[in-house]
Amino acid sequence: MAVLALAWVGRASAQGPLPSDDEVNAIAKQLFCPVCENTPLDVCATQACAQWRELIRKQLSEGWTADQIKEYFATQYGVRVLAEPPRQGLNWLVYIIPPVLMLIGVYVLFRALQSMRKPAPAGVEEEEISVQDDYLRRVEEELKKRN
Repeated sequence: MAVLALAWVGRASAQGPLPSDDEVNAIAKQLFCPVCENTPLDVCATQACAQWRELIRKQLSEGWTADQIKEYFATQYGVRVLAEPPRQGLNWLVYIIPPVLMLIGVYVLFRALQSMRKPAPAGVEEEEISVQDDYLRRVEEELKKRN
């Protein structure tokens, strides 16, 4: 019995001190819950998340780095569990498209405001007025005919 106790103590001391909740949550907030949709692991109250946090605690006590732990979960459960998709392949579009769309929107807004400031050319304005006058004249003539 004493041999088993010594083996357990030796194994526990080889793992190192248990990491704090802050250390575990620093990694857990970078992962999503496997059960709930878009819920960070550090705030989810499901049993699965509690087990994952304990696994993170165990891995940290064994000397794993945050990147190794995230890679482990991504390998086991797919990249959907990562809060930030890896910057490779088509995932780069997530980082490129929003800023590009924002710049295009600012440019379109700038051009629209510029066009609102410019006065219309004099010839176009006179032409529109003459077309409106002609239309009004014809409407008045039609109304006179009916009376």
